[in-house]
Amino acid sequence: MFIHWGLYSIPAMPGAEWWRSLEEISTEDYNRYFEEFNPVDYNPLSWAKLAKKAGMKYMVLTAKHHDGFCLFDSAFTDYKATNTKANRDLIKEYVDALRSEGLKVGIYYSIIDWCHSDYPHFGDKCHPMRNNESYKNKTHDFNNYLMYMHRQVEELCTNYGKIDLLWLDFSYDDLTGEAWRATDLVKMVRHLQPEIIINNRLEVSGLGFGSLLTNNPNVYSGDFVSPECIIPPNGILDVNGNHVVWESCIQLNNHWGYCKDDTFYKSPEMVIKYLVECVSKGGNLLLNVGPDAKGNIPPKDTLILESVGEWMKINSKSIYNCGISNLDKPEYGRITRNSNKLYYHVFDNPINFVPLIGLKKDKIKRITLLSTGEELTIIESWVTDNYPNIVFISFSKRKERESGMILDSPFKPQMPDAFNTVIEVELIK
Repeated sequence: MFIHWGLYSIPAMPGAEWWRSLEEISTEDYNRYFEEFNPVDYNPLSWAKLAKKAGMKYMVLTAKHHDGFCLFDSAFTDYKATNTKANRDLIKEYVDALRSEGLKVGIYYSIIDWCHSDYPHFGDKCHPMRNNESYKNKTHDFNNYLMYMHRQVEELCTNYGKIDLLWLDFSYDDLTGEAWRATDLVKMVRHLQPEIIINNRLEVSGLGFGSLLTNNPNVYSGDFVSPECIIPPNGILDVNGNHVVWESCIQLNNHWGYCKDDTFYKSPEMVIKYLVECVSKGGNLLLNVGPDAKGNIPPKDTLILESVGEWMKINSKSIYNCGISNLDKPEYGRITRNSNKLYYHVFDNPINFVPLIGLKKDKIKRITLLSTGEELTIIESWVTDNYPNIVFISFSKRKERESGMILDSPFKPQMPDAFNTVIEVELIK
C-alpha cells in the first residue's frame, strides 16, 4: 500500500500533492493549511489492518512530500506535524502500527523541497515560484539544502527502528545522481539500515531505468526500478537480457493524494488483474490510496481493497513468492510460477475447455482448482484430439470416454471465480 497524505489533503484539489506547484501558490498562501492541519481521525493501525486484509505485505507513507511538510518530528525544521494541531510524531505511530500487524515498514521521502529557502525557486522546473519575478535575483545555497536533506534522511533511518524500504522521489533535469551527493547519501543509509531496500529515483524517475540495467551500476542506482502509472509491457531486462527487480506504483483512482472530485476508481477486478500482470512479469504492485484531511481512507477505497482481499484469501499462493513462468501468455489470462507449481489465471470464460499452454501430460503431477483444492482432470475427447500437444481441463465434472464418445454433465457457463479463476498445476520434480 502506497499512501500519499499531508497538507494537500485539506484543499483536496485536482493535482493533490502537486496542486501548489500547478497553481503556483506562495508559501504564505499555502501556510493556511499548516495552521488548519488537524487529522482527528488519524489511526494508522486501521490503515495497517486494511492493508493486511487486502493481502498487502508492506506499506509506504509520505514522511515528506515536495511541499516540504514533515509528518515526522525533524530537528531541522519547524514545518512539521508536531507544530500543528496534531501535535505529535505521525511517522512514529505509523511505524508502530505496521510492526504490530507484522507488515514491513516503508517510508517515502521527497528529495526536493518547495519550502526550504535554499532549494532553487525561480526558473526551476517544478517550484511554485518558478515564474515569480521577485525571486529572479534571489541566491540559494544548495549545499545548505543538501545538508538539510541528508540530515532528515539520517533522522528517518535512526529514530524509528528498522526501516525495510526507503522510497526516494525524485530526480529531474540536472538534479540527478551526484547532484544530490547520492553516493554519500546511500552509503549513510546502508550503514544505518544494512538490510534496507532503496528505489532507483536518486538516479532516474520514470524516464529511463538507470545504471541498474548495466554491468556497472552506480552506488546510488538502487535495488529496484520504479515505473509509475504503467506496467512494463515485457517486464524489465538488463543489458544481458536478465530480468531486473521492479515495482510499479499505480493509483487506485487518478490521484496520489486525496482529491474530493476524483471518482474514477479502478474496480477490484482491475486491481487483481494488474497485480497478476505485475507478478507474471517479475514485478510487484504498489497500490496507492489518499486519506482525507482527517486521516480516513475513503470508503470507496476501503470497499475495493476489502474485495481484493477476499480474492487474496483463497488465491494468495498464486501471488506470494511467485514470478515469471517462462511460458507463453495464454489468451485468456496470465501465468505465475513458484518453483514446480504453475498458476494459470483465467480471466475469461472458456468455451468448454481451458488449454494449459506449454505443458506436457507426462510432466504433470496434479491439477487443482486453487480456491477449493478440487482436483481437475485432463480432458480427452474427440474435440481436443485435434490438438495432441496441448493439455486441456474443464471446470465441469466430466465422465469417462465410452465407445468413442464422451458422456458429460452440463458445462458450467461461468467460471467458479468471476474475477480470476486460478488453476494450480504441480509439476513432477
